[in-house]
Amino acid sequence: MFGKLVHLGFDAMLVAAFLAGVKRTTGLTPALGSVPNKDVRQILKSYLEFGEYVFDFAVVFMGRSDSFERKR
Repeated sequence: MFGKLVHLGFDAMLVAAFLAGVKRTTGLTPALGSVPNKDVRQILKSYLEFGEYVFDFAVVFMGRSDSFERKR
């Protein structure tokens, strides 16, 4: 049971980081204004902010690693 919760939490983190990457590269983001419940809207906003934190952490981690190089 605990392993399944960890797995679902990790999957949710990956989806949030993916959405943050899409936002950074394209500017597209979920339309939270169409969510009628303000509490659910706030939870989704916090979830997306967590995804941006994870995305930023991954970029910094990979930027400091010798296994990755920046190409522009």
